[in-house]
Amino acid sequence: MKFSKKDIKLINDRGLTEEMVSNQIDIFKKEIRFIDIKKPATVEDGILLLSEEDQKNQIDFYDKNKRSLEIVKFTPASGAASRMFKFLFNFLDSYQSHKQSINSYINKRRDNDLQLFFIGLDKLPFYQEVINYMRQSLGEDPETMSTDRFCEKFVQAMLLEEHLNYGNLPKGLLTFHKYKQHTSTAYEEHLFEANHYICNQNRARLHFTISPQHEALFKAKQQEVLKDIEEKTDCAYEISYSFQQSNTDTITVDTKNRPIRDESGNLMFRPGGHGSLIENLNNVEADVIFIKNIDNVVVNSLEPRVTKYKKILGGKLIELQQKAHDYCKKLIEDPAEIDIDEVLTFVQQELNIRIKEEFEKFSRKYQIEYLIEKLDRPLRVCGMVKNENEPGGGPFWVKHESGYVSLQIVESAQINKKNEQQKRIFEESTHFNPVDIVCGVRNYKGEKYNLKKFVDKKAYFIASKSKSGKKIKALERPGLWNGGMAFWNTVFIEVPLFTFNPVKTVNDLLKPAHQKIRE
Repeated sequence: MKFSKKDIKLINDRGLTEEMVSNQIDIFKKEIRFIDIKKPATVEDGILLLSEEDQKNQIDFYDKNKRSLEIVKFTPASGAASRMFKFLFNFLDSYQSHKQSINSYINKRRDNDLQLFFIGLDKLPFYQEVINYMRQSLGEDPETMSTDRFCEKFVQAMLLEEHLNYGNLPKGLLTFHKYKQHTSTAYEEHLFEANHYICNQNRARLHFTISPQHEALFKAKQQEVLKDIEEKTDCAYEISYSFQQSNTDTITVDTKNRPIRDESGNLMFRPGGHGSLIENLNNVEADVIFIKNIDNVVVNSLEPRVTKYKKILGGKLIELQQKAHDYCKKLIEDPAEIDIDEVLTFVQQELNIRIKEEFEKFSRKYQIEYLIEKLDRPLRVCGMVKNENEPGGGPFWVKHESGYVSLQIVESAQINKKNEQQKRIFEESTHFNPVDIVCGVRNYKGEKYNLKKFVDKKAYFIASKSKSGKKIKALERPGLWNGGMAFWNTVFIEVPLFTFNPVKTVNDLLKPAHQKIRE
Protein backbone atom coordinates (compact mmCIF):
# COMPACT_ATOMS: atom_id res chain seq x y z
CA MET A 1 0.00 0.00 0.00
CA LYS A 2 1.20 3.53 -0.80
CA PHE A 3 1.11 5.99 2.11
CA SER A 4 0.86 9.76 1.83
CA LYS A 5 3.42 12.11 3.39
CA LYS A 6 0.88 12.84 6.13
CA ASP A 7 0.50 9.07 6.77
CA ILE A 8 4.26 8.56 6.91
CA LYS A 9 4.70 11.38 9.43
CA LEU A 10 1.94 9.92 11.62
CA ILE A 11 3.52 6.44 11.37
CA ASN A 12 7.01 7.73 12.21
CA ASP A 13 5.70 9.83 15.11
CA ARG A 14 4.53 6.57 16.71
CA GLY A 15 7.97 5.04 16.36
CA LEU A 16 6.83 2.81 13.51
CA THR A 17 7.98 2.51 9.89
CA GLU A 18 6.11 2.17 6.59
CA GLU A 19 7.42 -1.37 6.30
CA MET A 20 6.17 -2.34 9.76
CA VAL A 21 2.66 -1.02 9.05
CA SER A 22 2.60 -2.67 5.62
CA ASN A 23 3.57 -5.96 7.25
CA GLN A 24 0.72 -5.55 9.73
CA ILE A 25 -1.74 -5.05 6.87
CA ASP A 26 -0.34 -8.17 5.16
CA ILE A 27 -1.01 -10.19 8.32
CA PHE A 28 -4.71 -9.28 8.10
CA LYS A 29 -4.77 -10.66 4.54
CA LYS A 30 -3.19 -13.98 5.45
CA GLU A 31 -4.91 -17.02 6.84
CA ILE A 32 -4.87 -16.92 10.63
CA ARG A 33 -2.07 -19.04 12.11
CA PHE A 34 -3.66 -21.22 14.77
CA ILE A 35 -1.81 -23.03 17.54
CA ASP A 36 -1.38 -26.81 17.14
CA ILE A 37 -2.29 -28.25 20.55
CA LYS A 38 -1.34 -31.90 21.05
CA LYS A 39 -3.01 -32.51 24.44
CA PRO A 40 -3.95 -30.68 27.62
CA ALA A 41 -1.33 -30.36 30.33
CA THR A 42 -2.65 -32.32 33.31
CA VAL A 43 -1.47 -33.28 36.77
CA GLU A 44 1.56 -35.55 36.37
CA ASP A 45 1.71 -34.70 32.66
CA GLY A 46 2.89 -31.11 32.64
CA ILE A 47 1.35 -29.85 35.91
CA LEU A 48 2.99 -30.46 39.28
CA LEU A 49 0.82 -31.27 42.30
CA LEU A 50 2.96 -30.61 45.35
CA SER A 51 2.48 -32.44 48.65
CA GLU A 52 2.13 -30.48 51.90
CA GLU A 53 5.75 -31.31 52.71
CA ASP A 54 6.92 -30.12 49.28
CA GLN A 55 4.90 -26.92 49.69
CA LYS A 56 6.50 -26.23 53.06
CA ASN A 57 9.95 -26.88 51.62
CA GLN A 58 9.34 -24.43 48.77
CA ILE A 59 8.12 -21.74 51.19
CA ASP A 60 11.20 -22.22 53.38
CA PHE A 61 13.43 -22.16 50.31
CA TYR A 62 11.87 -18.91 49.11
CA ASP A 63 12.19 -17.21 52.51
CA LYS A 64 15.80 -18.36 52.82
CA ASN A 65 16.91 -17.18 49.37
CA LYS A 66 14.87 -14.06 48.70
CA ARG A 67 17.13 -11.80 50.79
CA SER A 68 19.90 -12.08 48.21
CA LEU A 69 17.60 -11.39 45.24
CA GLU A 70 16.06 -8.30 43.68
CA ILE A 71 12.33 -9.04 43.50
CA VAL A 72 9.63 -6.99 41.74
CA LYS A 73 5.86 -7.33 41.49
CA PHE A 74 4.70 -6.47 37.95
CA THR A 75 1.02 -5.56 37.60
CA PRO A 76 -0.74 -4.75 34.31
CA ALA A 77 -3.15 -1.99 35.34
CA SER A 78 -4.02 -0.03 32.20
CA GLY A 79 -7.59 -1.28 31.88
CA ALA A 80 -10.56 1.02 32.47
CA ALA A 81 -13.44 -0.11 34.66
CA SER A 82 -15.99 0.37 31.86
CA ARG A 83 -16.35 -3.37 31.13
CA MET A 84 -17.24 -4.00 34.76
CA PHE A 85 -20.35 -1.86 34.33
CA LYS A 86 -21.44 -2.92 30.84
CA PHE A 87 -24.85 -4.24 31.93
CA LEU A 88 -25.46 -1.05 33.95
CA PHE A 89 -24.65 1.18 30.99
CA ASN A 90 -27.11 -0.91 28.97
CA PHE A 91 -29.69 -0.33 31.71
CA LEU A 92 -29.22 3.45 31.58
CA ASP A 93 -29.53 3.43 27.79
CA SER A 94 -32.70 1.37 27.59
CA TYR A 95 -34.68 1.73 30.82
CA GLN A 96 -37.72 4.03 30.58
CA SER A 97 -39.06 4.77 34.04
CA HIS A 98 -42.30 6.28 32.74
CA LYS A 99 -43.19 3.07 30.93
CA GLN A 100 -42.13 0.26 33.26
CA SER A 101 -40.90 -0.67 36.72
CA ILE A 102 -37.39 -1.97 37.25
CA ASN A 103 -38.78 -5.39 38.15
CA SER A 104 -40.71 -5.62 34.89
CA TYR A 105 -37.62 -4.43 33.00
CA ILE A 106 -35.51 -7.16 34.65
CA ASN A 107 -38.12 -9.87 34.07
CA LYS A 108 -38.72 -8.94 30.45
CA ARG A 109 -35.01 -8.97 29.66
CA ARG A 110 -34.13 -11.77 32.06
CA ASP A 111 -31.33 -9.56 33.27
CA ASN A 112 -29.95 -11.63 36.13
CA ASP A 113 -26.88 -9.41 36.47
CA LEU A 114 -29.00 -6.33 37.07
CA GLN A 115 -31.19 -8.17 39.54
CA LEU A 116 -28.18 -9.36 41.54
CA PHE A 117 -26.69 -5.87 41.49
CA PHE A 118 -29.77 -4.28 43.03
CA ILE A 119 -30.19 -7.08 45.58
CA GLY A 120 -26.60 -6.63 46.79
CA LEU A 121 -26.46 -2.86 46.39
CA ASP A 122 -25.80 -1.98 50.02
CA LYS A 123 -22.97 -4.54 50.20
CA LEU A 124 -20.95 -2.87 47.45
CA PRO A 125 -17.76 -1.29 48.84
CA PHE A 126 -18.52 2.11 47.31
CA TYR A 127 -22.21 2.16 48.35
CA GLN A 128 -21.79 4.84 51.02
CA GLU A 129 -19.63 6.96 48.76
CA VAL A 130 -22.40 7.06 46.13
CA ILE A 131 -25.07 7.74 48.77
CA ASN A 132 -23.02 10.65 50.16
CA TYR A 133 -22.57 12.04 46.66
CA MET A 134 -26.30 11.83 45.98
CA ARG A 135 -27.05 13.76 49.16
CA GLN A 136 -24.27 16.34 49.08
CA SER A 137 -23.81 17.01 45.37
CA LEU A 138 -27.19 16.17 43.87
CA GLY A 139 -29.41 17.20 46.75
CA GLU A 140 -31.19 13.82 46.64
CA ASP A 141 -32.48 12.10 49.77
CA PRO A 142 -32.42 8.33 49.17
CA GLU A 143 -34.69 7.71 52.16
CA THR A 144 -37.59 9.63 50.61
CA MET A 145 -37.31 8.13 47.12
CA SER A 146 -39.24 5.23 45.69
CA THR A 147 -37.21 2.06 45.18
CA ASP A 148 -37.22 2.41 41.41
CA ARG A 149 -36.18 6.06 41.44
CA PHE A 150 -33.45 5.38 43.98
CA CYS A 151 -31.98 2.52 41.91
CA GLU A 152 -31.96 4.55 38.72
CA LYS A 153 -30.47 7.63 40.39
CA PHE A 154 -27.84 5.50 42.14
CA VAL A 155 -26.59 4.05 38.85
CA GLN A 156 -26.60 7.48 37.21
CA ALA A 157 -24.62 9.02 40.09
CA MET A 158 -22.15 6.16 39.96
CA LEU A 159 -21.50 6.02 36.22
CA LEU A 160 -22.32 9.21 34.38
CA GLU A 161 -19.41 11.39 33.32
CA GLU A 162 -20.84 14.50 34.99
CA HIS A 163 -21.09 12.61 38.29
CA LEU A 164 -18.69 10.08 39.88
CA ASN A 165 -17.79 8.66 36.46
CA TYR A 166 -16.71 5.22 37.75
CA GLY A 167 -16.89 3.72 34.27
CA ASN A 168 -13.97 5.85 33.11
CA LEU A 169 -11.79 5.27 36.13
CA PRO A 170 -8.88 2.84 35.77
CA LYS A 171 -9.99 -0.43 37.36
CA GLY A 172 -7.07 -0.25 39.78
CA LEU A 173 -8.41 2.93 41.36
CA LEU A 174 -11.97 1.73 41.87
CA THR A 175 -12.97 0.97 45.46
CA PHE A 176 -12.88 -2.84 45.80
CA HIS A 177 -13.20 -3.46 49.55
CA LYS A 178 -14.91 -1.88 52.53
CA TYR A 179 -13.46 -2.25 56.01
CA LYS A 180 -14.83 -1.04 59.33
CA GLN A 181 -12.95 2.26 59.25
CA HIS A 182 -11.94 2.71 55.61
CA THR A 183 -12.27 1.52 52.01
CA SER A 184 -9.52 0.23 49.74
CA THR A 185 -8.88 0.25 46.00
CA ALA A 186 -7.39 -2.65 44.05
CA TYR A 187 -4.17 -0.62 43.78
CA GLU A 188 -3.90 -0.32 47.58
CA GLU A 189 -4.62 -4.04 48.05
CA HIS A 190 -1.69 -4.87 45.76
CA LEU A 191 0.59 -2.82 48.00
CA PHE A 192 -0.65 -4.56 51.15
CA GLU A 193 -0.38 -7.99 49.52
CA ALA A 194 3.15 -7.30 48.30
CA ASN A 195 4.27 -6.77 51.86
CA HIS A 196 3.72 -10.47 52.57
CA TYR A 197 6.13 -11.84 49.96
CA ILE A 198 7.84 -9.02 48.05
CA CYS A 199 9.05 -6.94 50.99
CA ASN A 200 12.75 -7.74 51.26
CA GLN A 201 14.77 -6.27 54.11
CA ASN A 202 11.95 -3.78 54.71
CA ARG A 203 11.79 -2.70 51.05
CA ALA A 204 9.30 -3.66 48.34
CA ARG A 205 9.44 -2.84 44.64
CA LEU A 206 6.29 -2.72 42.52
CA HIS A 207 5.77 -1.79 38.89
CA PHE A 208 2.41 -0.92 37.35
CA THR A 209 1.74 -0.59 33.63
CA ILE A 210 -0.88 2.12 33.21
CA SER A 211 -2.47 4.32 30.55
CA PRO A 212 -0.89 7.78 30.12
CA GLN A 213 -4.22 9.50 30.81
CA HIS A 214 -4.37 7.79 34.22
CA GLU A 215 -0.84 8.64 35.38
CA ALA A 216 -1.86 11.65 37.45
CA LEU A 217 -4.66 9.65 39.13
CA PHE A 218 -2.33 6.81 40.13
CA LYS A 219 0.35 9.14 41.44
CA ALA A 220 -2.24 11.12 43.40
CA LYS A 221 -3.50 7.89 44.99
CA GLN A 222 0.08 6.86 45.77
CA GLN A 223 0.73 10.16 47.51
CA GLU A 224 -2.55 9.86 49.41
CA VAL A 225 -2.08 6.35 50.80
CA LEU A 226 1.61 5.41 50.75
CA LYS A 227 2.71 6.87 54.07
CA ASP A 228 -0.11 5.13 55.94
CA ILE A 229 0.54 1.79 54.20
CA GLU A 230 4.27 1.99 54.92
CA GLU A 231 3.57 2.63 58.60
CA LYS A 232 1.09 -0.28 58.80
CA THR A 233 3.38 -2.74 57.02
CA ASP A 234 6.77 -1.49 58.28
CA CYS A 235 7.97 -1.64 54.68
CA ALA A 236 9.26 1.07 52.33
CA TYR A 237 7.73 0.90 48.86
CA GLU A 238 9.45 1.77 45.60
CA ILE A 239 6.70 2.17 43.01
CA SER A 240 7.30 2.74 39.31
CA TYR A 241 5.00 3.09 36.31
CA SER A 242 5.24 2.64 32.57
CA PHE A 243 2.97 3.00 29.56
CA GLN A 244 2.34 0.68 26.67
CA GLN A 245 4.76 2.07 24.09
CA SER A 246 3.28 3.72 20.99
CA ASN A 247 5.64 1.79 18.72
CA THR A 248 3.72 -1.36 19.68
CA ASP A 249 0.42 0.07 18.38
CA THR A 250 -1.10 -1.62 15.34
CA ILE A 251 -3.08 -0.39 12.35
CA THR A 252 -6.85 -1.02 12.20
CA VAL A 253 -8.55 -2.20 9.01
CA ASP A 254 -12.08 -2.80 7.73
CA THR A 255 -13.50 -6.17 6.77
CA LYS A 256 -11.77 -5.86 3.37
CA ASN A 257 -8.41 -5.23 5.04
CA ARG A 258 -8.30 -1.56 4.08
CA PRO A 259 -6.81 0.85 6.66
CA ILE A 260 -9.44 2.83 8.56
CA ARG A 261 -9.18 6.59 8.93
CA ASP A 262 -10.72 8.97 11.44
CA GLU A 263 -12.84 12.06 10.70
CA SER A 264 -9.69 14.04 9.88
CA GLY A 265 -8.43 11.45 7.43
CA ASN A 266 -5.70 10.14 9.75
CA LEU A 267 -4.78 6.48 9.89
CA MET A 268 -6.26 4.82 12.98
CA PHE A 269 -4.11 2.76 15.33
CA ARG A 270 -4.96 0.75 18.42
CA PRO A 271 -2.83 -0.52 21.33
CA GLY A 272 -1.41 -3.91 20.38
CA GLY A 273 -2.98 -5.82 23.29
CA HIS A 274 -1.29 -7.01 26.49
CA GLY A 275 1.35 -8.76 24.38
CA SER A 276 2.91 -5.33 23.89
CA LEU A 277 3.78 -5.35 27.59
CA ILE A 278 6.73 -7.67 26.91
CA GLU A 279 8.54 -4.37 26.16
CA ASN A 280 7.63 -3.06 29.62
CA LEU A 281 8.56 -6.32 31.33
CA ASN A 282 11.86 -6.33 29.47
CA ASN A 283 12.75 -2.96 31.00
CA VAL A 284 12.25 -4.11 34.60
CA GLU A 285 15.57 -4.74 36.32
CA ALA A 286 15.17 -7.65 38.73
CA ASP A 287 16.17 -11.23 39.42
CA VAL A 288 12.64 -12.46 40.07
CA ILE A 289 9.40 -10.88 38.81
CA PHE A 290 5.93 -11.81 40.05
CA ILE A 291 3.12 -11.08 37.55
CA LYS A 292 -0.48 -10.65 38.67
CA ASN A 293 -3.41 -8.72 37.18
CA ILE A 294 -4.72 -5.60 38.88
CA ASP A 295 -8.22 -7.00 39.57
CA ASN A 296 -7.09 -10.23 41.24
CA VAL A 297 -6.94 -9.25 44.92
CA VAL A 298 -8.62 -10.30 48.16
CA VAL A 299 -9.58 -8.64 51.44
CA ASN A 300 -6.81 -8.48 54.02
CA SER A 301 -8.04 -11.39 56.13
CA LEU A 302 -7.50 -13.75 53.18
CA GLU A 303 -4.08 -12.48 52.12
CA PRO A 304 -2.07 -15.06 54.13
CA ARG A 305 -3.75 -17.91 52.21
CA VAL A 306 -2.81 -16.30 48.90
CA THR A 307 0.70 -15.47 50.10
CA LYS A 308 1.40 -19.13 50.84
CA TYR A 309 1.10 -20.05 47.17
CA LYS A 310 3.01 -17.01 45.98
CA LYS A 311 5.95 -18.22 48.05
CA ILE A 312 5.53 -21.77 46.77
CA LEU A 313 5.74 -20.59 43.16
CA GLY A 314 8.64 -18.30 44.00
CA GLY A 315 10.51 -21.03 45.84
CA LYS A 316 10.13 -23.45 42.95
CA LEU A 317 11.34 -20.84 40.48
CA ILE A 318 14.44 -20.00 42.51
CA GLU A 319 15.25 -23.69 43.05
CA LEU A 320 14.93 -24.57 39.36
CA GLN A 321 16.77 -21.46 38.26
CA GLN A 322 19.71 -22.20 40.54
CA LYS A 323 19.95 -25.73 39.14
CA ALA A 324 19.62 -24.52 35.53
CA HIS A 325 22.29 -21.86 36.07
CA ASP A 326 24.63 -24.36 37.71
CA TYR A 327 24.28 -26.87 34.86
CA CYS A 328 24.62 -24.16 32.24
CA LYS A 329 27.80 -22.85 33.84
CA LYS A 330 29.34 -26.32 33.98
CA LEU A 331 28.35 -27.14 30.39
CA ILE A 332 30.01 -23.93 29.18
CA GLU A 333 33.01 -23.65 31.47
CA ASP A 334 33.82 -27.28 32.34
CA PRO A 335 32.20 -29.49 29.65
CA ALA A 336 34.68 -32.35 30.02
CA GLU A 337 33.54 -33.09 33.58
CA ILE A 338 29.77 -32.69 33.23
CA ASP A 339 27.50 -35.72 33.53
CA ILE A 340 25.29 -35.45 30.42
CA ASP A 341 22.73 -37.95 31.74
CA GLU A 342 22.30 -35.94 34.95
CA VAL A 343 21.62 -32.74 33.02
CA LEU A 344 19.31 -34.59 30.63
CA THR A 345 17.26 -35.93 33.54
CA PHE A 346 16.88 -32.42 34.99
CA VAL A 347 15.90 -30.93 31.64
CA GLN A 348 13.31 -33.60 30.90
CA GLN A 349 11.84 -34.32 34.32
CA GLU A 350 12.03 -30.98 36.10
CA LEU A 351 11.77 -28.49 33.22
CA ASN A 352 9.40 -30.58 31.07
CA ILE A 353 11.58 -30.04 28.00
CA ARG A 354 11.03 -32.48 25.16
CA ILE A 355 14.33 -33.67 23.69
CA LYS A 356 14.88 -34.77 20.08
CA GLU A 357 14.66 -38.54 19.68
CA GLU A 358 18.02 -38.62 17.96
CA PHE A 359 19.77 -36.92 20.91
CA GLU A 360 21.58 -40.14 21.86
CA LYS A 361 23.15 -40.22 18.39
CA PHE A 362 24.58 -36.72 18.70
CA SER A 363 28.27 -36.25 19.33
CA ARG A 364 29.10 -35.22 22.92
CA LYS A 365 30.05 -31.74 21.67
CA TYR A 366 26.67 -31.27 19.98
CA GLN A 367 24.81 -32.76 22.98
CA ILE A 368 26.41 -30.11 25.17
CA GLU A 369 25.54 -27.32 22.71
CA TYR A 370 21.99 -28.64 22.46
CA LEU A 371 21.52 -28.73 26.27
CA ILE A 372 22.99 -25.24 26.67
CA GLU A 373 20.52 -23.92 24.12
CA LYS A 374 17.64 -25.51 26.06
CA LEU A 375 18.80 -24.30 29.47
CA ASP A 376 19.93 -20.78 28.58
CA ARG A 377 16.46 -19.21 28.51
CA PRO A 378 14.18 -17.22 30.78
CA LEU A 379 12.18 -19.39 33.17
CA ARG A 380 8.60 -19.02 34.37
CA VAL A 381 6.70 -20.94 37.02
CA CYS A 382 2.94 -20.54 36.60
CA GLY A 383 0.13 -21.36 38.98
CA MET A 384 -2.73 -23.28 37.33
CA VAL A 385 -6.24 -23.65 38.74
CA LYS A 386 -8.66 -26.53 38.18
CA ASN A 387 -11.13 -25.68 35.47
CA GLU A 388 -14.41 -24.40 36.94
CA ASN A 389 -15.83 -23.03 33.69
CA GLU A 390 -13.94 -19.79 34.16
CA PRO A 391 -13.00 -17.87 31.00
CA GLY A 392 -9.39 -17.62 29.99
CA GLY A 393 -6.53 -19.61 28.59
CA GLY A 394 -5.22 -22.92 29.77
CA PRO A 395 -2.06 -25.07 29.86
CA PHE A 396 -1.37 -27.32 26.87
CA TRP A 397 1.36 -29.27 25.17
CA VAL A 398 1.84 -27.37 21.89
CA LYS A 399 3.65 -28.32 18.71
CA HIS A 400 5.48 -25.40 17.13
CA GLU A 401 5.78 -25.20 13.34
CA SER A 402 9.44 -26.23 13.75
CA GLY A 403 8.24 -29.54 15.25
CA TYR A 404 9.31 -28.58 18.79
CA VAL A 405 6.75 -29.58 21.47
CA SER A 406 6.57 -27.51 24.66
CA LEU A 407 4.30 -26.39 27.47
CA GLN A 408 2.35 -23.24 26.65
CA ILE A 409 -0.54 -21.13 27.92
CA VAL A 410 -3.11 -21.07 25.14
CA GLU A 411 -6.08 -18.72 24.66
CA SER A 412 -9.34 -19.78 23.06
CA ALA A 413 -8.75 -17.35 20.17
CA GLN A 414 -5.60 -19.29 19.21
CA ILE A 415 -7.55 -22.50 18.54
CA ASN A 416 -9.09 -23.46 15.21
CA LYS A 417 -12.59 -24.36 16.46
CA LYS A 418 -13.53 -25.62 12.99
CA ASN A 419 -11.02 -28.42 13.46
CA GLU A 420 -12.95 -30.97 15.52
CA GLN A 421 -9.82 -32.59 16.92
CA GLN A 422 -8.36 -29.28 18.08
CA LYS A 423 -11.72 -28.24 19.51
CA ARG A 424 -12.03 -31.54 21.41
CA ILE A 425 -8.51 -31.26 22.87
CA PHE A 426 -9.18 -27.70 23.99
CA GLU A 427 -12.45 -28.74 25.67
CA GLU A 428 -10.64 -31.57 27.50
CA SER A 429 -8.51 -29.04 29.38
CA THR A 430 -8.50 -29.68 33.13
CA HIS A 431 -6.98 -26.37 34.25
CA PHE A 432 -7.01 -22.69 33.34
CA ASN A 433 -4.58 -19.81 33.62
CA PRO A 434 -5.25 -17.35 36.49
CA VAL A 435 -2.21 -15.21 35.53
CA ASP A 436 -0.21 -16.19 38.59
CA ILE A 437 3.31 -16.18 37.20
CA VAL A 438 6.84 -15.89 38.60
CA CYS A 439 9.65 -15.13 36.18
CA GLY A 440 13.40 -15.66 36.29
CA VAL A 441 14.93 -13.30 33.73
CA ARG A 442 18.71 -13.53 34.24
CA ASN A 443 21.26 -16.00 32.86
CA TYR A 444 23.87 -17.89 34.88
CA LYS A 445 26.20 -14.87 34.78
CA GLY A 446 23.52 -12.65 36.26
CA GLU A 447 22.95 -10.86 32.96
CA LYS A 448 19.43 -9.81 32.03
CA TYR A 449 17.93 -11.68 29.08
CA ASN A 450 16.58 -9.67 26.18
CA LEU A 451 13.04 -11.03 26.53
CA LYS A 452 12.09 -9.88 23.03
CA LYS A 453 14.31 -12.65 21.62
CA PHE A 454 12.02 -15.30 23.12
CA VAL A 455 8.75 -14.11 21.54
CA ASP A 456 6.92 -16.12 18.89
CA LYS A 457 6.21 -13.16 16.60
CA LYS A 458 3.78 -15.18 14.52
CA ALA A 459 1.47 -15.89 17.46
CA TYR A 460 -0.66 -12.80 16.92
CA PHE A 461 -4.41 -12.39 17.43
CA ILE A 462 -6.90 -10.77 15.08
CA ALA A 463 -9.76 -9.31 17.09
CA SER A 464 -13.16 -8.13 15.81
CA LYS A 465 -14.13 -4.69 17.10
CA SER A 466 -16.64 -2.02 16.18
CA LYS A 467 -16.24 1.66 15.37
CA SER A 468 -19.26 3.93 14.81
CA GLY A 469 -21.41 0.85 14.32
CA LYS A 470 -19.12 -0.67 11.68
CA LYS A 471 -17.06 -3.82 12.06
CA ILE A 472 -13.31 -3.37 12.11
CA LYS A 473 -10.37 -5.69 12.65
CA ALA A 474 -7.56 -5.09 15.13
CA LEU A 475 -4.22 -6.81 15.36
CA GLU A 476 -3.04 -7.82 18.83
CA ARG A 477 0.57 -8.76 19.42
CA PRO A 478 1.50 -12.18 20.84
CA GLY A 479 -0.04 -12.26 24.32
CA LEU A 480 2.33 -11.50 27.19
CA TRP A 481 2.05 -15.00 28.65
CA ASN A 482 1.15 -16.71 25.33
CA GLY A 483 3.31 -15.95 22.30
CA GLY A 484 5.21 -13.35 24.30
CA MET A 485 6.79 -16.12 26.40
CA ALA A 486 6.59 -18.90 23.82
CA PHE A 487 10.29 -19.77 23.97
CA TRP A 488 10.75 -19.53 27.73
CA ASN A 489 11.16 -22.65 29.85
CA THR A 490 7.85 -23.30 31.58
CA VAL A 491 6.76 -25.14 34.73
CA PHE A 492 3.11 -25.40 35.81
CA ILE A 493 2.01 -25.98 39.42
CA GLU A 494 -1.56 -26.57 40.56
CA VAL A 495 -2.80 -23.88 42.97
CA PRO A 496 -6.21 -23.68 44.70
CA LEU A 497 -9.15 -21.86 43.19
CA PHE A 498 -9.25 -19.42 46.12
CA THR A 499 -6.06 -17.79 44.79
CA PHE A 500 -8.03 -16.53 41.77
CA ASN A 501 -10.50 -13.75 42.55
CA PRO A 502 -10.79 -11.48 39.50
CA VAL A 503 -13.33 -8.67 39.28
CA LYS A 504 -14.63 -8.87 35.74
CA THR A 505 -18.04 -7.37 36.55
CA VAL A 506 -19.11 -5.17 39.45
CA ASN A 507 -21.12 -8.10 40.85
CA ASP A 508 -17.88 -9.98 41.50
CA LEU A 509 -17.34 -7.56 44.38
CA LEU A 510 -20.22 -9.34 46.13
CA LYS A 511 -18.28 -12.63 46.27
CA PRO A 512 -16.79 -13.86 49.58
CA ALA A 513 -13.20 -13.04 48.62
CA HIS A 514 -14.18 -9.37 48.49
CA GLN A 515 -16.61 -9.40 51.42
CA LYS A 516 -15.00 -11.30 54.31
CA ILE A 517 -13.79 -8.35 56.29
CA ARG A 518 -11.42 -8.19 59.24
CA GLU A 519 -9.56 -5.04 60.14
